[in-house]
Amino acid sequence: MEELRDLSSSAATILAAMCALAALEVAIPLRPRAAWNRAHLGPNLSLTFLGFGTNAALGAVLVLALTLAEARGVGLLHLAGLSAQASAVVVLLVLDFSFYVSHWAMHRFPLLWRFHRVHHSDPAVDVTTTVRQHPGEALVRYAFTGAFALALGASPAAFLLYRSAVALFGLLEHANLRVPGWLDAALSLVLTWPTVHKVHHSRDVRFTDTNYGNLVCWWDRLFGTFTPVHEGRAVDYGLEGFDDLPTQTTLGLLRLPFRRERPRSSAKPSATRYEEAEPRSAVG
Repeated sequence: MEELRDLSSSAATILAAMCALAALEVAIPLRPRAAWNRAHLGPNLSLTFLGFGTNAALGAVLVLALTLAEARGVGLLHLAGLSAQASAVVVLLVLDFSFYVSHWAMHRFPLLWRFHRVHHSDPAVDVTTTVRQHPGEALVRYAFTGAFALALGASPAAFLLYRSAVALFGLLEHANLRVPGWLDAALSLVLTWPTVHKVHHSRDVRFTDTNYGNLVCWWDRLFGTFTPVHEGRAVDYGLEGFDDLPTQTTLGLLRLPFRRERPRSSAKPSATRYEEAEPRSAVG
């Protein structure tokens, strides 16, 4: 099936994009590389390759389900009579909204947060943070995406277009890139530009629980969860209590959802912590 072949080739495209953005991070970094950027590389890449496998399996199941639904004319789009191009735009926007809803839910409900905190516990944010996700989080995201996609009657092709956009935007949002302030502000009127998403990785809950969007930032603006882009230039990344090196290993991150919950910090973000020469547990 053509759609399944597209799924299998997407991992290579994502890796190529990661390499290109990593090169740009060296050329125009938002923040200088420090010890955590080196320390998190192995675990982040391990979870990335695990994520490729999990997402490919879940994606294949959803593509097959959408193929069967399309053959039976199931879904709202089959009643609307839109062109293929208009339907694709609707699918992109509705599934992007489903991403917003699932992301909000993972911050709102403690059980879901346990899985999502694997992503947020990264003390340094760069392109390798993108797929630093627990397999349990992938199940949550696909459950939301599948529910919206099947109700909508998204075609397999439109779904794959959405997945490609999500993957590429996700890489860009986490990339440690510096751009002019005026460009940041202009792009953040529509897109979830990298500095917009950096706000979301703050240790300060007031900021962490904002800027949930993936493709566009309209949902955050509409539902009052938007924080201005300039806040993303001085963010203290990570989660308090999860900086120790045993936690920041691949095995430690896979075990993280099953550890006892710790209070989420509401401390104000610091502009200096990212300049530390060594990870905390290595200096004390």
